Amino acid sequence: MSDVFYRAVRFFGSHPFWMSSRCVVTGLEHIPRSGPAIIACTHSSPFDVPLLIRHSPRLLDFVSIVEVFENPFVAWFYGSMNAFPLDRHKPDAPTVRTMFSRLEQGRAIAIFPEGAIRRGERSVVHTRTIKPGVGRIANRAGAPVVPAVVINSVAYSRGVAWLPRRATRYAIAFGPPIAPTQDAADIERSLVAELVRLYESAVAALPESCRVI
Repeated sequence: MSDVFYRAVRFFGSHPFWMSSRCVVTGLEHIPRSGPAIIACTHSSPFDVPLLIRHSPRLLDFVSIVEVFENPFVAWFYGSMNAFPLDRHKPDAPTVRTMFSRLEQGRAIAIFPEGAIRRGERSVVHTRTIKPGVGRIANRAGAPVVPAVVINSVAYSRGVAWLPRRATRYAIAFGPPIAPTQDAADIERSLVAELVRLYESAVAALPESCRVI
């Protein structure tokens, strides 16, 4: 792990987003400033990751899919950013052990409980379903789960969105932490309900054309 590298990438990488966007960010006060935490976020595009890095006051250890680590350069870069891989097609005990280890160190890990990019009607805010597991991890690690929603990050898939005119709009909303003392299934039900609520409250802050998730 390299927190110095992470901070450097966040510092220099945030500038293109700042120059190109006007964003709405709410609920930062809900992210614990220290101690173990799980940031559980919707996932509508690859740009959710840099936007979470830009706006989160905590350094985030992302759980990424194992396929991206097959590229040596990407594996080096992601590893240097404290990310680690998850194989979605089989039980992945090493990844689970890494999650618990990071949480025991008092770090914040970021996960996408939908299991993959889910846009439009496939998003959890519409299907109200996630992959099981986050509740069990939170329960066993004693780590609160902070729900998060990113809206319209997909705008950055268009080249014009990067122009330095602050025209790109997106929103990020963080919800109150869900206590890890609940039953695992109850944690996941609370998470889904909060993701839906966050989306419904945050989407109104954006023009209708930008309400993409």
